[in-house]
Formats: sequence, structure tokens, C-alpha cells
Amino acid sequence: MSLLCPIDFRYGRPKMRGIFEEDARLQRLLDVEAALARAEAKVGLVPKEAAAEITKKATTKNVAVKRVEELEKDTRHDLMAVVLALTEACGDKAGKYVHLGATSSDILDTATALQLREAIRLIDADLDGLADAFASLASKHKRTIMLGRTHGQAAVPITFGLKMAVFASEVARQRERLRDATPRVIVGKMSGAVGTGAAFGPQAADIQSAVMADLGVGVEEAATQVVGRDRHAEFIGVLANLAASLEKFCTEVRNLQRTEIAEVAEAFEAKQVGSSTMAQKENPVASENVCSLARIVRSLVAPALENIPLWHERDLTNSAAERILIPHACVLIDEMLARTTEIFRTLRVYPDRMKANLEATKGQVMAESAMIALAGKGLGRQEAHRLVRELAQKARTNGIELRDALLADPQATRLLSKKEIGAEEAAQDVAHLGRREGRRDDARHAVRNLGLREVVAVQRGVGQGRVRSRGEVGLELRVEEPVKDP
Repeated sequence: MSLLCPIDFRYGRPKMRGIFEEDARLQRLLDVEAALARAEAKVGLVPKEAAAEITKKATTKNVAVKRVEELEKDTRHDLMAVVLALTEACGDKAGKYVHLGATSSDILDTATALQLREAIRLIDADLDGLADAFASLASKHKRTIMLGRTHGQAAVPITFGLKMAVFASEVARQRERLRDATPRVIVGKMSGAVGTGAAFGPQAADIQSAVMADLGVGVEEAATQVVGRDRHAEFIGVLANLAASLEKFCTEVRNLQRTEIAEVAEAFEAKQVGSSTMAQKENPVASENVCSLARIVRSLVAPALENIPLWHERDLTNSAAERILIPHACVLIDEMLARTTEIFRTLRVYPDRMKANLEATKGQVMAESAMIALAGKGLGRQEAHRLVRELAQKARTNGIELRDALLADPQATRLLSKKEIGAEEAAQDVAHLGRREGRRDDARHAVRNLGLREVVAVQRGVGQGRVRSRGEVGLELRVEEPVKDP
């Protein structure tokens, strides 16, 4: 076993890795050569019998990787070795028509389009699975109250369901980006040495259209010797963007699993070991792995962009980089998607710990609600902000509840009654945000059909402590009455 590339033994799932293995790549090249022969037979450049024989022999059963490698040692040209091996397999009669009029990049780039089509299908399915995992959590925890945090500090209450709905919405956007880019990415060419199609003669355009239609890929209508590398760069950019989202999701798990927060945790198997010396450890290693791989995927953007400016109609500076970056990007993003989906599908969620962390703020998280209530009594927004800020600082210094600081302040109590501040009911009503029924939603339906807009709207309705009247402070975290389904 070689340790040069961990993809060979540690990362990657069979289906995605299989797309880029030698046999699969060779088969795609042969598929293109066969499609070319069929297209040329339609316009009379190749006898139909020859095209049928080329199609029959254009399989890895007849053209072996080993034979191609042997020929490449002599030719020092990978595609020419494929052409010679296929010619051998077809015999003299049909073999003389193999690769007629084509240049290497016609075959190579179109074969790459076939590989990318398969890869994108897998990634798209992966995104569906991740969206479902988030939608399930969003639906299950739409009334699980927790702290919202900004700058790493307590902000205002949200629900864990809202957090998951936000993630699901981001996945929907990533899927939309992938689907939007796909027609521009899955593109091949059959236009010869410098894109003029001269070797195919006057029916060059018909041949190219027939080949691409046969294979089910788009046409590079204005080509040089190669398909424009801006297309591949866009694809790698989409995957890098997706990798950043996956790191975002998994970073949230890592932070919420910190000992001092402990609101969620990755699944941990009975025999799993967290540390070779600290026996108590349960580390978020799957999330850390995703974050680590994200850095590799994002790093592939630079060489993908540098592959765009080739000399004149083409040079070879893109070739070596592409052999690395396209398979690695696809295999690693597929691995990351699978791991992230499993992380959230099996995530341990601790609502009691979320509640405890919320209560530990001693009402500080309801400062905004207090400010709005005071402003509603005529104090003015800026003056209300000043007053609540000072009282919040005082409450923190003295280790008391914010509501107690409000009750002790003459200006606050002149405007708000004890009932409005909610001194007696606040502790009980904190839980109401998590229990009150909001508008019902079918999260999975929203993921698949509405891009999560409904889920996010529902979560925001349930997840924010909104006052019922301008006179209520909102320290009670009261939620408006539920909207009934139509």
C-alpha cells in the first residue's frame, strides 16, 4: 500500500472513487471514440460496418489498461496509446477509421465531461441527504429553546430548530448553485486541432452535434483545441463554496460540544476511543475531519483558475494539475458530505443543557425586549437603549437578574409595572418559547420544494421572544398565539 495519497486507502467512497479509477477513465475515452465513429458513419465519413465494429470493441474488455500503458511507454502520449490499442482491437479493416479527424483533447475533454456528469449526480444526491438530515432536526427541535450567540457571546434566544433550518437553507442554495453550473460544466467538443473542425470537412458541425447528443453532454460552441477551462474552474469553485459551508456546519458542532457549552455532541460508539491517555475524552473528530478536508478542497481553486490562461489555442500546463484537482475535489467533497450527513443524522442534542445555559445569563438575553417595551412607553429608543445597557451592566456586576435591576430602577418602574416586567412569571415563561406551538410545517417538504423558506419562517416565528403588546417587556419570553394551518 502506498502512503503517498490518503485517497488511495483512507478517504473516498466506492462510487465516487470508481468514476476516476483507470478502468473507468479508459472506458469513458473509448465511449467518446465510439460515439465519434457513429457520428462519422451518419455523414458518410466512416463505413457503418466499421463504426459498428469500433463500437463493439470500444470496451475495457477488448482494450485493457495494461496494453494502453505498454503503448504509452513507447509513444509517451496517453491518448495516442488509447487510439493505438483500440485500433489493434478493431483490426485493419475498421481500425483505420479510429480517431479520424479528431485531436486528443476532443476525446479527453469530452470524457472528462462524462466523468463530471456522474460525479455531479452523486454530489446532488448527497446534498439531498444532508438537507433531509437538517430538515428532520429543524422539525424535531422547532420548539427547543437555546441561546443565540454573536461574537461568541450570548445574544437573544433562538431555537435549535432555527439553527438547523438556516443550515438546511444554505444546503438548498449550494444545490441550486451546482445545478445552475451543471450545463456549463458538462460540455465536450469535437472540433479538431484548433477548434475549426477542418479535418472533419464541411460536416464538422454536424459531427460534433451528433457526438455530444449521442453522449448526452453539451457542446463547446466556440472552442480552441480544448474546452474552456473557465468551465472546470467554475465547478471547482462551487465545490469550494460547498466545502466552506460544510466546515461551517461542523464548526458549529465542535463549538457546541465544548465542555463548557455541551449542548450537542457527535455520536460516540461504545468501543470508540477519544484519547490514548485521557480516557474520558469524547472528541468531535468527525467534524474536525470535515473541517480539515475543507481546506484541501478550497486550496484547489487556485490551480483551477490558473488553468484558464493557456497559451494561444492551447498548451499543456493545465494537464498535470487537472489530473490531481478534479478527482480529488470530487472524491473529497463526496466524503465530506457523507460524513456531515452522518454527524447530524446521529447528533446528540441536549435541550436541558441549552435551557441551563440560557438561564445562566440571568435574563441578560432579554435586554432587547426590555428596551423595546420601554421605547413603546414613550421613553425613546436611544434613551431606552442607554438605560437598559446601564442596568444590564449593573446586573452583571452584582450577579443579579436583569428583571431585578429593572425593578430597582425608578425610571424603569415609572414606565413599566411589576406585572409588565414579569417578575413573578419570568422564570416559568422562559420555557414557553420552547413549548408554544407555532405554525405547523413539513420540513422535508419545504426542503425539497420551497428551498427551506417556510421552515426558516416558521422557526423564526417560534424562535423569537416577541411581545404581545407595546407594554410588555418580554422578559417572560412570551410568544404570539399560533397561526392555525389553513
